[in-house]
This record gives sequence, C-alpha cells and structure tokens, in this order.
Amino acid sequence: MRLPPLPAPAPPVTEEWLRERNVGGVLPRLPGPIEIVAYDPSWPAAYAGHEARIRAALGDVALAIEHVGSTAVPGLAAKFRIDVDVIVADPGDEAAYLPALETAGYELKVREPDWYDHRCLHGTDPAANVHIFPPDCDEHLRHLILRDWLRTHPEDRDRYAAEKHRIATSTITYMAEYASQKSAVIQAILRRAGLT
Repeated sequence: MRLPPLPAPAPPVTEEWLRERNVGGVLPRLPGPIEIVAYDPSWPAAYAGHEARIRAALGDVALAIEHVGSTAVPGLAAKFRIDVDVIVADPGDEAAYLPALETAGYELKVREPDWYDHRCLHGTDPAANVHIFPPDCDEHLRHLILRDWLRTHPEDRDRYAAEKHRIATSTITYMAEYASQKSAVIQAILRRAGLT
C-alpha cells in the first residue's frame, strides 16, 4: 500500500464551515454527550450488514468497501457508529451512486468537494457513517493504515481510547469538534506508522 502524507492540520470548526459542508446548511448539534462504549464483538457483523446492503445497491460502482474507524479495531472503545469507506470512480458524479444508496436507506449529510471530493451519508440499523472517496485517496489510505496499526499496537490503541474518552467528556457542540480534537493523537500515531 502506498504511504500517503500526514494529514493537514484540522481547520477550526466554525458554524460557517459547518454550514458550507452540511447538506441543507443544517448545523448538526449534538443531542447530548458523546458516549464511548467498550468494544463490542458484534461490530464486525454490523459492518458486514452495511457492506452487503451497499454492495447490493451499487454493484461494481463500488470499487472497494472497507470497515474503518474505531469499530474496526478489536479491543478499542468507540461510539457505536460503524464507519464504512466506499471508493467510487468519481464522488462528484453523485448520479452514479447517490440514488441507489438513498434507495438502500442512506441519507446524504455532508458534501466536501474541496476535501478529496468526500461525501458522507448516514445509515441506520445500526448507525453508520458511509464515506465516499475517489480511488487512491490519501484520506482513505490513512484510514486503512490507522486501523491496521491500532489492530497490532495495543499501546497506541489504548492511548487513542484515552484521548477519545477525554474529548467526549469535554464541552463540545458539534460532532465535527470531536473529530477535529482527535487529529493531534491521530497524527502522532500515523507518524509512528511511517507517515511523514
């Protein structure tokens, strides 16, 4: 696998920044504190359900489908929300995949043409974030590298879990703030995994 560069520092999370990216300009305020739970061995099966639903909806349009994020790392505490990366030829060509995913029960929430042409859809039963990226995308590769590193380095897995617990108990209004505040520990772990 190609080693991508380290990610750029996370931008400040402002209401204007959120409005630009969230579909419909909606500001997605957290309904309450973020709940980080112990690893659940049922998470791989929950991912498999989403993978099957996405594969049935997209067929060959999905060039790759991967379980990423904390629920993909055995032993790692996480929010119970399955993260799925889906690679398509051109995320900007929403007509090629979005109607099929919407029919399968996924709802477009985020559109970021200036950041790898990323799209994020939400799914349910159980909750999921479905990230759409183009082929050979640096961010998708970082997701895979972080996942695989944490699976084999328990000290970094535990360090990451502790930071997630710390952030979850802080005062934040938007999920994007939680993601942004994790970027420093993620960068440090990716650096140990060989990224520069």
